[in-house]
Amino acid sequence: MTKLTYKSAGVDIEAGNRFIEIIKPLVRSTFRPEVMTDIGGFGGLFGLKSGKYKEPVLVSGTDGVGTKLKVAFMADRHDTVGIDLVAMCVNDIIVTGAEPLFFLDYFATGKLDPERQASVVAGIAEGCRQAGCALIGGETAEMPGFYAPGEYDLAGFAVGVVDRAEMIDGSKIKPGDAVVGFASTGLHSNGYSLARKVFFDVMKLKPEDKVRELKKTVAEELLTPTRIYVKTILSLKESFRLKGLAHITGGGITENLPRVLPEGCRARIDRKSWKPNPVFDFIRKKGKIDEAEMFRDFNMGVGMMAVVGKGVAARFVKAAEKSGERAFIMGEITKGERGVEYVG
Repeated sequence: MTKLTYKSAGVDIEAGNRFIEIIKPLVRSTFRPEVMTDIGGFGGLFGLKSGKYKEPVLVSGTDGVGTKLKVAFMADRHDTVGIDLVAMCVNDIIVTGAEPLFFLDYFATGKLDPERQASVVAGIAEGCRQAGCALIGGETAEMPGFYAPGEYDLAGFAVGVVDRAEMIDGSKIKPGDAVVGFASTGLHSNGYSLARKVFFDVMKLKPEDKVRELKKTVAEELLTPTRIYVKTILSLKESFRLKGLAHITGGGITENLPRVLPEGCRARIDRKSWKPNPVFDFIRKKGKIDEAEMFRDFNMGVGMMAVVGKGVAARFVKAAEKSGERAFIMGEITKGERGVEYVG
């Protein structure tokens, strides 16, 4: 009788060890001075600088990449989804004013491919560098028979800190305030179940097909990484009073902006104040999708929204643009039931 081993059951420990060796320099490239452990331990240690915060509040966030991963599988391109993973977490915690400190990832697959998985981690490391946080740990799970061949799943976890006195919670928002939008790079990581249906089922396109209206291939468009707004927000926070921030993810502007509005405040958004990325018009037309549905399912070209005083809005936009963002005043806060009203 042949002796069974873990490898014969589908788990290759040697491949896992090789994977760790490949990613070590990628992980170390994200380290901050507060990191107290190297990769490979049971837990990642991060020391908060004593005296930097008067009353520190830890802020945590977790997310995944969703069915955008299906496009990565189809295109066999895995270097950008790690950026998405980090972005979805750190963009959530920055809306409180918290500086992201460290990040952990969870990677699960049926059969480990060290080189391909290293490409994913390279993206995670790049996302952490963009956000200024350290990748201090993670978990790689090889689970034979659990995932389809060539597929995997990702989850991420971020922790940040903000002084209690500097927290951004939307409570100071009032009628007359201005709403400013920061442009997205495209779909980011939301609405992909509908987007994939339009591109692959309705249009019968393949990842390598070039789309005339988009001036790029399907894969190039759909795998464009989510923009990370952390450094811009931290910079703006030094000079401006940010009354509220909203990360525009699943649910679009319609669902996400009201999450930061106090009772009695309503946002009036001028649809002519910005021009959405071409991909949104392509999806709407080819999928014959109602505009209201588009605004509930996609970010429509706006990845982050800020509420500031009307008197500083113009300067705020200029400062954001100086930080590398494409920003625009897109509406105002009015009295009324909490929600979003579109005009124009």
